Amino acid sequence: MTAPETPTDIVDSSATMVPAGDRDASPGVHDAEIDRLFGAGGPLGGAVGSYRPRHAQTEMAKAIATAISEQGTLIAEAGTGTGKTFAYLVPALLWGGKTIVSTGTKTLQDQLFNRDIPTVRKALHAPVSVALLKGRSNYVCHFHLERTLQNGRLTAREDVGYLREISRFVKSTSSGDKAELTKVPETASVWNLVTSTRDTCFGAECQYYQDCFVMKARKEAQQADVVVVNHHLFFADVALKDTGIAELLPSANTVIFDEAHQLPDTATLFFGETISTSQMLELCRDVLAEGLSHARDGADWARLVAPVERAARDLRLAFPEDSIRLALNQIAPSSAFFPALDTLKDCMDDMIAVLDKQAERAETIEQCRDRANELLRQLENWGTPDEIAKAQAEAAAKASAAAKSDGEPGEAGTEPVQKPFYVLWIEAFQSSLQLHRTPLSIAPIFNKQREGTPRSWIFTSATLAVKKDFNHYAAQMGLWNAPAQSWPSPFNYGEQGLLYVPQNLPQPNSYEYTDAVIDAALPTIEAAGGRCFFLCTTLRAVNRAAERLRAEFEARGHAFPLFVQGEAGRTELLDRFRAAGNGVLIGSQSFWEGVDVRGDALSLVIIDKLPFSPPDDPVLAARISEMEKQGLNGFVHHQLPAAIINLKQGAGRLIRDEGDRGVLMICDPRLITKNYGRRIWQSLPPFKRTRELDMVQAFFREQDARRAAAAAGEGGTSEAG
Repeated sequence: MTAPETPTDIVDSSATMVPAGDRDASPGVHDAEIDRLFGAGGPLGGAVGSYRPRHAQTEMAKAIATAISEQGTLIAEAGTGTGKTFAYLVPALLWGGKTIVSTGTKTLQDQLFNRDIPTVRKALHAPVSVALLKGRSNYVCHFHLERTLQNGRLTAREDVGYLREISRFVKSTSSGDKAELTKVPETASVWNLVTSTRDTCFGAECQYYQDCFVMKARKEAQQADVVVVNHHLFFADVALKDTGIAELLPSANTVIFDEAHQLPDTATLFFGETISTSQMLELCRDVLAEGLSHARDGADWARLVAPVERAARDLRLAFPEDSIRLALNQIAPSSAFFPALDTLKDCMDDMIAVLDKQAERAETIEQCRDRANELLRQLENWGTPDEIAKAQAEAAAKASAAAKSDGEPGEAGTEPVQKPFYVLWIEAFQSSLQLHRTPLSIAPIFNKQREGTPRSWIFTSATLAVKKDFNHYAAQMGLWNAPAQSWPSPFNYGEQGLLYVPQNLPQPNSYEYTDAVIDAALPTIEAAGGRCFFLCTTLRAVNRAAERLRAEFEARGHAFPLFVQGEAGRTELLDRFRAAGNGVLIGSQSFWEGVDVRGDALSLVIIDKLPFSPPDDPVLAARISEMEKQGLNGFVHHQLPAAIINLKQGAGRLIRDEGDRGVLMICDPRLITKNYGRRIWQSLPPFKRTRELDMVQAFFREQDARRAAAAAGEGGTSEAG
């Protein structure tokens, strides 16, 4: 999967290449070179037809080059349209040595590998090799494909055809990356049967090890100068040591996180642990199947797994509700949860004892034994609130003693000594119960990962600051005293956009709020001629908005195509939205970021309410409680900046190009009525502001006139030709 090489003898002699590990050059050495590369008539202009020099992009590239030269850390916020991708790729490819670039999604990962890096590499004539590395679930596994072809255990009718396509694909692909096989949807259930997991991979003992696509991708990544990964992969490795990053990181000179605003949530996910009753039941099914296949005489396998299955189901039944989230200290001491938890641990112990004796009879039984041990290890972290509190107190005492032996914390210029603490909480679904162990802060864990070999760390995104204040992000990531800079967007927001906050809406917690939002939104959607993203903070609001707008469009005779999250995959919905030209797309969090629709197809973004985290979130409650113990205000120092950064992402969907024009409609009256509202809208792009519907309608009439004039001009040119 290494990208096609630029011949090493074709090197632009005017682009100064610095070998990996050479960090003696002073930062200023690179400034003149960057001015030339990004300037008018430079090589980037020749490689990208629409390229225009941008001062902010050039200055950002200089700051990144400085961080690379000094093996330092940089937090870099770049407004939409700055061109941050080229701003970090140019110094990384020229002076970054062995570089890991981590992106927010697999889609952006593919875009970097297939489009952006080849473009920059070609423009610079930079003789660097590039590799793409994804998680193992993205690569077809020869062993699991063969087993599925043999046993034919398919759960969906269409999977028969998909399996045939995958079988053909494996014979022709060099990468095994399922993203290359567009005929089989990424969401098809058959992929689970033909890919491996950490638990089901045999590693070097597999008969197909020499042909393994995962191993091949990791080997190429080891040898490449630039490796493109995604945040989930990066942090999965930190937590599980299962992605190949562990071997890459020691040799890396530079690590760049694009879409770095996602890191706190992604790292929290992977630095925590989640186990579910569904995993227990799946393990029991596999133990029964493998035991009967390979050691039928070794145990009464049905009787062995039955108590574990029963205990897992009893654990779920401890909570009669279909949907509930509770912190451990919110579970009543008299709850059936704690006895059921102890019973499950005991039953797992009994099953593991038998698996220990039978493991040598088959690798698959040994795998089941290892999975059972891991699940039991995670269950052992759970107990009554008193037991957990005692364990945490002991851990705190040990951490304090260790800190004192290393020198008193808090001296001038030192970072606070921190030890990770975890909040335990449960989440009940209709047929399963999930047990979560989530760190209150990832800062101490992430800092530990950054220790060791000196290297440069770059964190970049369009949304990292609140009014140019980076304290919230820096505190989340443990980036104390790290340099932080912000570069403005080149867009003329005052001319291109309008911020509209409608009048007379009820409070967001009122029963009638969503309907009131829809009533206020309808005339703006009509004025825009569709061309709208309707972004909601909850799925309930998505469903209500879809129901109301579908009925209203029909009653009013509007031919605005409606695209609703959940009715198709995100990529398909966006493609259909762009093609329609006058559609209305209704979505929740997955459409707030990473979505790029340029031109007239999107002229209106409606946000139903400020995106504060739900107050019943156990992790949020625990974090706020801990902050208040330290004398901080949980709302001011955590909830508000987090909501602002999220809102900036949603607002950023509107203006994506210098020719875009549109209206950002934020319906939440708290933007006006609350003292903190001013801080919020001052963090948004500097749109003109209004509370009058007339101004919105006039804005769209002017836009329609511009569009008509442009169309007439094109028609006149055509006729003249």
